[in-house]
Amino acid sequence: MARRLRAALLLPVLVTLVLGSIRVNASLQTWRDADDAVRVAELVRAASQYASDAINERDVSVVPLLNGERDAPVVVQARQVTDADAKAFTEAVERMPQEDRLIRRVALVRAGERQLPKVRAAAFTERTFGVQTEESYYAVQHPLMEMSNELGYGRSNQSSFGRSLYAISLTQAAESLIRSIGTHLLVGDRGKLGRGELAAQLTAFRSYAYLEQVALREYAAAGTPDDTTRLQQALATAQARGQERNAQAAAEAKAAGRAYVPPPTIATMIERISSGASADELAREGITAESFFASSTLGFDAYRSVQVQLVDSALANSMAIADSSRDDAILTGALVLAAILLAFVFAAWMARLTSRGMRSLSASAIDIAERQLPALLDQLSRNDPHTVDPRVAPIPITSTDEIGEVARAFDHVHREAAHLAAVQARLRGQVSAIFTNLSQRNQSLVERQLALIGELEDHETDPQQLENLFRLDHLATRVRRNGENLLVLGGDRPSQQWDRPLPLVDVVRAACSEVESYERIELAGIPDVGIGGPAVTDLVHLLAELLENATSFSSPKAPVRVLATRLPDGGVMVEIHDQGIGLRPEDFATINRKLADPPAPDETASQRMGLFVVSRLAHRHGVRVQLRPSAARSGTTSLVLLPATVTDQALPDSDTLTLRRTDTARGAVADPFSAYESWSDHTPADPAEKVEQVERPQLLARRRKKKAPAKAPAKAPTKD
Repeated sequence: MARRLRAALLLPVLVTLVLGSIRVNASLQTWRDADDAVRVAELVRAASQYASDAINERDVSVVPLLNGERDAPVVVQARQVTDADAKAFTEAVERMPQEDRLIRRVALVRAGERQLPKVRAAAFTERTFGVQTEESYYAVQHPLMEMSNELGYGRSNQSSFGRSLYAISLTQAAESLIRSIGTHLLVGDRGKLGRGELAAQLTAFRSYAYLEQVALREYAAAGTPDDTTRLQQALATAQARGQERNAQAAAEAKAAGRAYVPPPTIATMIERISSGASADELAREGITAESFFASSTLGFDAYRSVQVQLVDSALANSMAIADSSRDDAILTGALVLAAILLAFVFAAWMARLTSRGMRSLSASAIDIAERQLPALLDQLSRNDPHTVDPRVAPIPITSTDEIGEVARAFDHVHREAAHLAAVQARLRGQVSAIFTNLSQRNQSLVERQLALIGELEDHETDPQQLENLFRLDHLATRVRRNGENLLVLGGDRPSQQWDRPLPLVDVVRAACSEVESYERIELAGIPDVGIGGPAVTDLVHLLAELLENATSFSSPKAPVRVLATRLPDGGVMVEIHDQGIGLRPEDFATINRKLADPPAPDETASQRMGLFVVSRLAHRHGVRVQLRPSAARSGTTSLVLLPATVTDQALPDSDTLTLRRTDTARGAVADPFSAYESWSDHTPADPAEKVEQVERPQLLARRRKKKAPAKAPAKAPTKD
């Protein structure tokens, strides 16, 4: 029961554990995803920086490389910056989550990086045509720019955020190509251009100018209002810086006494350059390589600033989510652990409390079933039911929960069982009283019948007729004994008892007289001891039952031997040996247990009524009776231990009595039966000791002596 209770209480704990584990695992997964997003954002930031510096390297190298200055400091410095960005990108790749899509994008970047040395070597040389140098950096820049599509974790629309970042990156790339190609057109010697090369440059210039506008519209469509505002502010800042720079250049020219033509807007510059006007014409309009590069750089930097803000915003958002997820995972884990511990402690407390109540209830119920109720039944069976208190003690559980309710139900069942037992005991007592009354009436009739038969025997001289009277006398005696059995079963005592001691040999003879096959009984070694008067009638009855049992379950021709031995403590051991079929060992144990402790009358009493009566009679006078297997091939030995309180009686003078032998070697024996553990059929040790055959004249003398003792007229058998 305790195991089932613990299992039932453990189930909610397990459910809490499972649900808590799911919640903690979800928090940990969110933390891992956010941490992966942080590393992806770091990768995108490194890629964005790498792409921006790579195309800036191309733009700042236009003038030096066209002038043949391949080792110019600006070129070397720009390439060093790009190489440093490549290393930073590699470090970010090592930290990135190992996901298939990221691995594929990194592989494309590595493929473009392998082409970078060739691109640098052929940049703005005769090996390239038109805008091949400008577009060759696409192999490196474009895979890096596509990394921006992986950004936006934690946003409500991740794809839209990546689309905005890609659009602004595309805008910056288009602005860079415009700056590079425009500078090339303004600085390059058009006379050295191949056929169609100028047209190709102008076409590419116009195409990238258009691409920039398309990218801006894409950014506006994909981004949020805040993103649009951020771009507008960046462009306004760039425009203000351009105006400040133009004003400063005009002031410096005026101070130097030079003529100064203010450059137009970047849009005008792009339009004029794309028209194909010569460098001299454009210079007169204020459009020079320096002014165009500076104006385009303002836009390039503005787009770059927006790009950086978006990447940093995504990185900060991912880091915030990661920190929040980590804190949430720790808090959730702590709360789940606390909840599990609390649930476990509560379940253990409830299990202990309930189990304690259940154990107490179980122990009380077992005590009621195995001790209290049997004890009450035993009291009711051994005593007058009206003198026995049938009230029961309640189970010591005072709680009002389910266990308390079950305890009260047990108390109710216990009370009802005790009440029914008392009612049944009173009913049995009433039935016993009825049988006792009937038995006493029959006993009175049987005694009158025996008296009449005795008178007829005294006056009869015909041997044949006298034999019939003897048989009739014997049957009446057996009827009287059966009536006495009913009295014993009813708990009553015989109405007539001896008021003076009687020799043991006469008691044994009287018992033999009540047995049908009395002629088979042999007496030997009966000591001269007296049996107290109050015990004579019951002892005759007891021995008669044992002798009846011995003669009934043995061969009709086999003798039944009765021996007696005086014990050192004053008691007498009477032995009854038969040569019957015997009993099984377990039957001996059962019978001896009932003989030692007389049970209450039940349905088995009718099956072995004789032994039941023997146990009651023996218990009444402190006599011990045991059955043991005979040492012969078959048979049973009945041992009857008569205590000194029954046998140590002085015999009155009588013609049938002799002087009692005095035993001076009287000592204490712990168990009188112990001397009979390994034993054989007793035979007289002295050959001169006579074996007495019980005969009819002896029985007749016994009956007459019982009815009217020759020398004890003071008190004949009296009625209680």
